Amino acid sequence: MKKYRLNYFIILILIIFLGILSRKTNLIPLCIGDFLYAVMIYVLTRIFFINKKALFIAATSLLLCYSIEFFQLYQAEWIITIRKTLFGRYVLGQGFLWSDILAYTFGILVAFVFERIILKYKSL
Repeated sequence: MKKYRLNYFIILILIIFLGILSRKTNLIPLCIGDFLYAVMIYVLTRIFFINKKALFIAATSLLLCYSIEFFQLYQAEWIITIRKTLFGRYVLGQGFLWSDILAYTFGILVAFVFERIILKYKSL
């Protein structure tokens, strides 16, 4: 099981790198960063719940992403201060967008399907 966690951790680092890269260049649309954010949440959830079924991971990841996005509607001064930091901007985001919800849904769906395909062929 430890080996699988290591594999997911390596994937997580790669996704974080690609996500940051997507914010540093104008060549990549912003929705790709949101897509990668959702994939990152999926992989992070998988690392913590390595033995759970993929459907549980997908549902939990969607719940986390949606919660963070809807939390952006909360505009108290203390949370705005946190969002102005680099960490706050990357983790909590800046403002609510329905397009982010769509990107998160698509990202987690792709991660779910990709994981199911990889695990199916790996078990053969």
